[in-house]
Amino acid sequence: MSLMAVPEMRTVRIHGHRRSFVIAGEGPALLAIHGIGHDHRTWLPALPALAEHFTVIAPDLLGHGLSDKPRADYSMGGFANGMRDLLTVLGINRATVIGNSLGGGVAMQFAYQFPERTERVVLVAAGGLGRSVNPMLRTLSIPGADSAIALATAPVLRQVVSTAMAGLKQTGLPYTQDLGGLSDVYNNLADPGARRAFLHTLRGVVDRHGQAVNMIDRAYLARDMPTLIVWGERDIVLPVKHAWAAAQLLPGCRFEVLRDAGHMPQEDAPQRFAEVVTRFVNETKPSKYDPSTWRRRLIDGPPPRRTVVKASA
Repeated sequence: MSLMAVPEMRTVRIHGHRRSFVIAGEGPALLAIHGIGHDHRTWLPALPALAEHFTVIAPDLLGHGLSDKPRADYSMGGFANGMRDLLTVLGINRATVIGNSLGGGVAMQFAYQFPERTERVVLVAAGGLGRSVNPMLRTLSIPGADSAIALATAPVLRQVVSTAMAGLKQTGLPYTQDLGGLSDVYNNLADPGARRAFLHTLRGVVDRHGQAVNMIDRAYLARDMPTLIVWGERDIVLPVKHAWAAAQLLPGCRFEVLRDAGHMPQEDAPQRFAEVVTRFVNETKPSKYDPSTWRRRLIDGPPPRRTVVKASA
C-alpha cells in the first residue's frame, strides 16, 4: 500500500479514553482486531483488497498504537466490550469479526458476549485455541519481566537487535517471516505506557505454562456461526496444530493454511488472505442469534468431537 493510500487515522473518546482506528471501503462491516503489541497497521497490506468489498474497521486496541494506555481493564472481556462500544459509536450494529493472534481471542470473546452482533468470525492464527505458545511469551509473563524488558529496549541495544532481526528476515530463510512483526512488538515495548499495557494483557492470557485462557470449552455455542480459520504454516508464535484442533470443535467451519505465511498471514500473503476472506463472506449467510437455541445448547453442553481432513492453500 502506498503512503498516499493509507487511510487517515480517526479518533473517538469512549469512557473518557481515546480510541484510534482506521475505516475504509463500503459494504458489509468487517471489524479487524490486531494482536498483542501490534496495532491497526498489521491489516494495511490486505486493506485495499478488502475495502473493495467491505467497510473495514481496524482499531488500535486500548493500550496499543495511538489509543490511550491507561491503567484499565486489559482482559479479553474488556477488549470485547471496547469493540462493542466502538461499533456502537460508529453506528454499526453487526459485523464479521476478524482477529489475529490475541485479536482472534478477542473475536471469539466478542462472539460469545455479543452473538446478536456477530455475523461471522475469522480466526487468523488465533490465541485461545490451545496451551502452546512461543516460549518467549511464557518468559515475559513471569514476575520481574518488566525491568528486563526496559533494559532490553534501551536505545543502543534496540538499534542492534532491530537491525539483526531485519537482516534475518531479509534472508528469506524458512520461519523468518515473523521476525518483522516481532520486531515491531519489541520496538513498541520501549514506550513505558505500551509496555505496561502489554504486560497486563499478556499476564491475563499467558503464564509460565503457556496459554491460560481458551475458548475451546465454549466453541459449541457458535457451531451455527460461519467461521473461517486461517493459519500460516510457518507460524513460530502459535503452532498450526491449534488450527486442526479448533476445526474439530466447529462443524462446518472453513479452514485455510497458507503455506508461505507465518503468524500474520494478512502481512505475508495479503492478496491471498483477502481473497480467502472475501470468498468466505460472499458464500456464507450472516449468523442469526436465537436466544432459545443458545439456552438449549448451554443446557445440553458440548457434543462429541469430530475429525477433520487437513487442507492447505
